[in-house]
Amino acid sequence: MAEYKGIKGFKVQYLSADPSNPIVGQTWYNSTSKDLKYTSVTTAGAWATGNSMNTGRVGLGGAGTQTAALAFGGSIPPGTVAQSATEKYDGTSWTSNPTGLNTARAYLTGTGTQTSALAFGGDDPVSAATEEYNGATWASSNNLNTGRGYLAGAGTQTAGLAFGGAPPVGATEEYDGISWATSPGSLNTARGFIAGAGTQTAGLAFGGNSGTVNTGATEEYNGATWTSNPTDLNTARSALAGCGTQTAALAFGGGPYTGATEEYDGSNWTTSPASLATARSYLAGAGTQASALAFGGDSGSPGGSAVTEEWTGAGSPQTKTITVS
Repeated sequence: MAEYKGIKGFKVQYLSADPSNPIVGQTWYNSTSKDLKYTSVTTAGAWATGNSMNTGRVGLGGAGTQTAALAFGGSIPPGTVAQSATEKYDGTSWTSNPTGLNTARAYLTGTGTQTSALAFGGDDPVSAATEEYNGATWASSNNLNTGRGYLAGAGTQTAGLAFGGAPPVGATEEYDGISWATSPGSLNTARGFIAGAGTQTAGLAFGGNSGTVNTGATEEYNGATWTSNPTDLNTARSALAGCGTQTAALAFGGGPYTGATEEYDGSNWTTSPASLATARSYLAGAGTQASALAFGGDSGSPGGSAVTEEWTGAGSPQTKTITVS
């Protein structure tokens, strides 16, 4: 009788753990879980619930990736006492960091990675504070030129971008790892409760509130000026979260209490059929359009939300288990 190896030219791999970076079409047997598995691609984006944060809160900042995220600051309703708590996510669970922000605050923003993050701005009270995180502790740096909360950010710890904020402002600032410089280019639509993505020289601003109504306005930054995109978010909203790049961004959540998720390709926004399982505003995000993380926020229930959800974009590799019934 012909064997599988003779027919296909190789055997199914026998592994004690799933491979860390399997290729699409790869098949293996996990001897620990005793499962036959393979890698396919998703046909549509989807959110999956992960383990909750240790401290639920609203108006927190976020940075990093889906498997190495950072959460910091925020407040716990119904009070408005600002928090300094910092937590790390490893792709499975959150761990509280022994030290928190030097300046406790809510409605701030952040950018960078889990081991090289930047936190800036905030409200309750209005703050211009800037802090750098090295993977263990926060160090205070030079303040924003315009203190504000409900702003958005993009870039890295040594090349950061701050824009928008409340009351509605369009001021944009660039950070070089030491200090902030005001950019000559302001947002065309001044607004707070805004979200952002991208880098210091290729930023993206979307959503927010201009003082009277929620907006879906989208603008692109080239390192000097902002250009309005003719296509807005399909769901106008404020207090949303975002991540990704200027040509591959993800927008999710927002007020009033939506789980709507949209993908941006550099020209247009497309609404995903998959929404957050927990609709919420004032949440934080991290990651990319293909692999994002949503955490914290206000879901309308007492106290801040600790819910964490993981996004897998369409066309992304995913591991599946072969079952026989």
